[in-house]
Amino acid sequence: MKTMKDYLRSGRTTAICLLLLPIVVSLRAQTPTATEIVRKADENSRGNSLYSEITMTVVRPTWTREVGIKNWSKGDDYSLVLITSPAKDKGQAFLKRQKDLWNWVPSIGRMIKMSSSVMGQSWMGSDFTNDDLVKQSSSVNDYTHQLEKTEKVREYDCYKVILLPKEDATVVWGKLVMWISTTDYIEIKTEFYDEDNLLINTYNGYDIRSYGRRRLASRMEIVPADKPNQKTVMTILRHDFDPPLADSFFSQQNMKSVK
Repeated sequence: MKTMKDYLRSGRTTAICLLLLPIVVSLRAQTPTATEIVRKADENSRGNSLYSEITMTVVRPTWTREVGIKNWSKGDDYSLVLITSPAKDKGQAFLKRQKDLWNWVPSIGRMIKMSSSVMGQSWMGSDFTNDDLVKQSSSVNDYTHQLEKTEKVREYDCYKVILLPKEDATVVWGKLVMWISTTDYIEIKTEFYDEDNLLINTYNGYDIRSYGRRRLASRMEIVPADKPNQKTVMTILRHDFDPPLADSFFSQQNMKSVK
């Protein structure tokens, strides 16, 4: 049988719980969902439109190769990538226009339509894939998202998010594990797995810098899991967010003349 002291103790406990409840609710409200985290990271890295100048360095055990790149993009539907060096590849361009993907090769005077089957293949002999280049698949729309925990990667506190492909999505990877900084929503690290859950590549973002209102990694590395002394590094030389770009800029005709 409960005594008066028991009831008073119970009343105090209830009162404390009622006092703490708004704090708990507030803390939960401040934690974004997994999808919100991935979306914010995607929006932070791309904006409404983007112009970039990049140096890509392909590192192999016995040689190193540099490729100069200019990139224009607009939302999820439009992307144009131009190779500016070395001389033998200069002028080659890659275009994404909604669901259509094209490659202009000036050395042979050919416009080649790219199919979804080549999205997982190496781009320009690097450790990046064609899909990494033109972003045919979307980390926001083509995957489900699960927030696993908060974890420290190097000096950054990060959300760890598991991405699994949706049943109807045409994607390269069987699973992604992303670490996104809790401040600024910067992609700090991503692991890429195949359909058999085997780790294939690891992405790391280094040298965080400010680009206008955004903070991003200025050096990005892709390291294959099973190829020692091999990696590909992309270094951002210039990043201009939200330049005025008309949809008509992303055309086959412009692929041949853009500088």
